[in-house]
This record gives sequence, structure tokens and C-alpha cells, in this order.
Amino acid sequence: MKMKRIALLALAVTGMATALLPTQLAAQDPTQIPQTPQNQNQQTGAPGYSNQTGAAATTNTTMRDTLGAPGETGQQMQDKLFVQKATEGGIAQVQFGKLALQKGSPEVKEFAQKMIDDHTALNKEMANVADSIGTMLPRKMSKDDQAEYNKLNGLSGDEFDKEYILYIAKGHREDMRNFRMEVSVAADPELQAEVAKAAMTIREHLMMLTKLAKDKGVELPARPPRPATPPAGM
Repeated sequence: MKMKRIALLALAVTGMATALLPTQLAAQDPTQIPQTPQNQNQQTGAPGYSNQTGAAATTNTTMRDTLGAPGETGQQMQDKLFVQKATEGGIAQVQFGKLALQKGSPEVKEFAQKMIDDHTALNKEMANVADSIGTMLPRKMSKDDQAEYNKLNGLSGDEFDKEYILYIAKGHREDMRNFRMEVSVAADPELQAEVAKAAMTIREHLMMLTKLAKDKGVELPARPPRPATPPAGM
């Protein structure tokens, strides 16, 4: 009976040891600890995290929105370039207007003040659009406009009036064509609305220029043909 009790005790001790062995081994050998599923406890947004949320996901979404969906990326880039060029031209119009206030005849000065007021307002509206579509704006006029500004600065009297009227008319005709085209293809609704409104202002300026040129005896070149509107979906 004593030997039987000893045998049973030994079996019980062996069973306890077997039950405790995985825990003891786990404590002694980290390689035996069950692996945590990948990324389960990794910090959200950390590099390599495949299911990002919060700020990281927002950043990725913003990048995708900036680049545009397939088929729209090119137009979104063109929209940004349009806003940049339109602002560059608007800066020039304001500077030309300020110069005309110094050198122009009374009729030209009246028109120049209108140009300063309107293009300053248009530039502010374009700046708001630039923020919404994520693009930087120029701070000065183009090299071509700067060269014309320098030319005008060297003129006076009727010569100044004629050159100013001709150059502003040429620029506004180009703007009218470009703005109408942009309205028909712009990917951003806010930009489209602002361009449409700006086109109405440019049209008003062209009407004023036509009258001013007639009053000053300046013959404006013939208008270029109006471009065809691109087919829908292009």
C-alpha cells in the first residue's frame, strides 16, 4: 500500500510539472511567446502601418484629392496653372493701372482706377481659390509684362495712352479667351464659379476699352476668332 501511494504521488507531481511546463518555458524563453498579430498594437499612423486612420489617413486622402482621380489629375494640374497665370496677369494689370494714374490723360486715369479696383478684388478671390485647391501664387508680374511696364514708363502723353490702351486690350482679349475655356473644363466647382464671375468683369473692361480707344482715336486690332467649346467629357 505504501508503494502504491508513492507511485500515485509521483504521477500527480509529474502531471503538475507537465501542466506548468509551457508557462515556465514561456517565462524563460521569449521565442515561445505567441506572436501578436501584425500591426495589432502598433501605433496608428506609424510607418508600415497598413490600416492607417486619423491624421495619417487624412494626409493620404488629401494627397489623393490633390492629385485627383484617374482621368482628372491632368485637369487639376491645369487648374492650378490657370490660377497662377491669372494672378500673375492680375498683378500686372494693377501695376499698369498705377502707372497710368501717373502718366495717363484724364480719361485713361479714370479707366486705370477701375482696373486697379477690379483686379485687386479679382486677385483676392483667386487667392481664396488657390488655398482651396492647394497651390502657391506668384508675387510679381511676368517677365513679358515687366518689359512692357518698363516700356510704358518711358512714354508720356498720347504715346503713353495709345500703348497702354493697346496692350491692355490685347491682354484682356487673351484673358477672355482663356477664362471662357477654363469655365468649360475646370475640375473644381469653386474655381469654375470664380472664373465665370471674373470673365464678366473682363468683358466689361473690354467694352470700356473699346469706347476709350474710340474717344482717344486709337484703332484696336481685329478680335481673334472665339475658340470652339470642347465636347462634353473632354
